[in-house]
Amino acid sequence: MNSVLLLSYLIGSVTFILGLKMLSHPDSARKGNLVAAFGMAIAIFATIFLYKNREGAALGNYGWIFSGLIIGSIIGTLAAKRVKMTAMPEMVSLFNGMGGACAMLISVVEFNHLHQHIASGIPSGELLIIILGMVIGTVSFAGSIIAWGKLNGKIKDRNIPAGQVINFILLGSIVMLAVLMFFEQSNLYIYFYAILAIAALYGILFVMPIGGADMPVVISLLNSFTGVAAACGGFLYDNPVMLTGGILVGSAGTILTILMCRAMNRSLKNVLIGAISSGKGNGGGGSKEQGNYKEISLNDTAVLMAYARKVFIIPGYGLAVAQAQHVCHELEKLLEAKGVEVKYGIHPVAGRMPGHMNVLLAEADVPYEKLLEMEDANQEFPTTNMVLILGANDVVNPAAKEDPASPIYGMPILEVEQAEHIIVNKRSMKPGYAGIENDLFFKPKTSMLFGDAKKVLQDLVTELKTV
Repeated sequence: MNSVLLLSYLIGSVTFILGLKMLSHPDSARKGNLVAAFGMAIAIFATIFLYKNREGAALGNYGWIFSGLIIGSIIGTLAAKRVKMTAMPEMVSLFNGMGGACAMLISVVEFNHLHQHIASGIPSGELLIIILGMVIGTVSFAGSIIAWGKLNGKIKDRNIPAGQVINFILLGSIVMLAVLMFFEQSNLYIYFYAILAIAALYGILFVMPIGGADMPVVISLLNSFTGVAAACGGFLYDNPVMLTGGILVGSAGTILTILMCRAMNRSLKNVLIGAISSGKGNGGGGSKEQGNYKEISLNDTAVLMAYARKVFIIPGYGLAVAQAQHVCHELEKLLEAKGVEVKYGIHPVAGRMPGHMNVLLAEADVPYEKLLEMEDANQEFPTTNMVLILGANDVVNPAAKEDPASPIYGMPILEVEQAEHIIVNKRSMKPGYAGIENDLFFKPKTSMLFGDAKKVLQDLVTELKTV
């Protein structure tokens, strides 16, 4: 590998690390993306023009390469510009699936190439990396496509009978066939493509029964799978920047998956075997007598907010659906002009993917220091005069602490019931994404403010201007 190419890969690797570091804060996140993209561009063009294969030949096929780059860039740019904030999770799943598919195709291409050109058989080390990259990439691709379909409503939850047993059998079959590949090289093609088919089936079955409320965990996990599969490609091609990028994505995705599991009181082992429950129809939290809820008018809400010292806003998916983040920020500024302290309480899994609410509010230029993580927000609720919940449901449900029969029992929540007044904005009394009733709606301190989040906030802004 020539020195210029190696230097290009080093620059690419460093920019990936710097970009990831900058993504840790919203103020520098956009710049971090650009830094990492710049490093990726250097690595791509250095590979195209400087890389030589095992036989010392350049890549060639520049027409195909640049056609793919141009078409992919156009599709990706248009998709990113046109996507609505509510559709961001499914776009992330779809793009992640494409990454898994690329890693899988790398393994397929290298397997066919090595099988045809090495008469003595594929070396064990390379064969192991090929199998790992193919299996992980295929699972990531198939699982991400199912997650994309579930997030946009095209695919419904399916509880498969004996699903865990089937998943164990599929995993066992993959391991058995992989072992056979090392001892029966004459049947490599049969074993390899059998593993490919089983891995695709496993990816489908392991995501299919997972309920929408648990989807943030799945998105993080599949993202880490794609990173690991890409790292396998880096091993195959002895490509430092591909290896670095894959390791960074894989490790970051794994850490985020663990954090999501803790936030949702889920076991990572259960995620891996597809045992996450959708929470729908499981009983607990939805069948008991709740009593009555009370409504509040816009005028009374505006008065409460105007004369409060501290107001917390809890955003949820309903805020994203209504595209109400900008008017929410307008409400925040109006309250601050009246001397009210306004903060936002962010649950780790609010919305449909990790960080969904943070991205949503950042789009509306809400200052990052106003966004409090769950632990910090919970410490401030006892001194809060009013909490306004906008479209959030399961992340504020006291059943997670109080009802052992509830499917979400044990999940850490935003403990908004500690505040003086709680006002919940929803379209109706229908259950949230987990499919269970929210005990908070029937608490003495809670009042319901029905209506579309954007319309309600616009009316609140109007009312506040007259208070």
